[in-house]
This record gives sequence, C-alpha cells and structure tokens, in this order.
Amino acid sequence: MTEARIVLIRHGETEWNRAGRIQGYRADSALTETGRGQVRALAARLVREGVDALYSSDAGRTRETVEPIAVAARLPVVFDQALRERNYGVFEGYSFSEIETAFAAEYAMFRTRDPHYVPPDGESAAQFRDRVLAVLGAIAGRSNGRRIAVVTHGGVLGVIYRMAMNIPLEEKRSYVLANASLNCFRFADGHWFLDAWTDVAHLSAESLDEL
Repeated sequence: MTEARIVLIRHGETEWNRAGRIQGYRADSALTETGRGQVRALAARLVREGVDALYSSDAGRTRETVEPIAVAARLPVVFDQALRERNYGVFEGYSFSEIETAFAAEYAMFRTRDPHYVPPDGESAAQFRDRVLAVLGAIAGRSNGRRIAVVTHGGVLGVIYRMAMNIPLEEKRSYVLANASLNCFRFADGHWFLDAWTDVAHLSAESLDEL
C-alpha cells in the first residue's frame, strides 16, 4: 500500500468553543468572527502549499470551515457523517459544570475515563475510536499517494494522535487541540505516524484560539 499523507484540520472557532459548551455529534454552533478569519487564513495556506482532495465531517461547523477552502482550492468536498465528533448524548449543549449538576451520576462515570462507558444516548470512547479509525483508514486507502485534507473535530484529531503516540484512551489528555490547525500524519502498513501537530503558523496572534 502506498504511504498516505493525511492533513487533519480542526474546524474554526465556534460560539460554543468560546462558551465552553460540548458540541459533539449532534449539537452544533456557528463559527465566530475569529473562526471565520481563521478559515480564510487556512484556505490561503492550503492553496499555497497544495492539497489534492478534500474530505469533511458533515456537521455545520465543519461545513463552514471546508467550503471556503474548497472554493479557493477549486476542489469538490466529500462529506462523511462518520467524521463527526464523538456522540456525547445527553451531555451535548451543556458546559461541564452544568453537566455535573444536571447529570451527577452519569458525569461521575464519565470522569472515570472508562473507555467503554456510554453516556446516555451517546457512544463510548472505544466506539468513537473504532469509528474514526475505520473512516480515516478507508480515506487513507483511497489516497493513492495524494495529499488529503480532512476537516473534522478535536476528538477525531485526538484519536489519531493517541494512535500515533501510543497513548491509551484511559490516559488524561495532555496535548493541545487547536481550532483551524494543521495536523499532519502518514498512514502506512496499518500504522499512523505523526509529522506535525498543532501547526498554526498561518494564524495571526489575534486569531489564535484558547489552547
């Protein structure tokens, strides 16, 4: 199999990113003005450096991010529901402090970091990992040596980072997830390799999100 080059891109900053609310699989919010500026800078960089194909989650915030890129790069977008964020079920739309109050027992289970715990109406971390690995593995298999950009979500980036760095799902996150960042991976022989993480060189200091 030809080595695949995959650039994973987190969507631009959203209103709920700024407010500290969980968006997840179903819940969504629009990009902020800062987020829209991030996307313009992102599109300019991708056109300058070159990208051969575009894939994206079909969530509203990822559509807002990928569509200006597609116009600038003159490329079609393949939207895939499997590229959405983890399904957090009843937690979506709430801040963590609100979840702790409204769903105390469920939140206590969530905090254990048991990869098989399923929030009500949601999916477990293990189920999410398997979904992400399946869809990105399929995209990599169709890359044919091309440079592929995938606009998706922080959780998706985290899954692949953990795979490349051999970090268990149970371990607390110690890495940064930045809006509108470039995160470059190679996929070969069933393994993910990290080349660049949280590359935000295209963003001005004013447009950097809270890391």
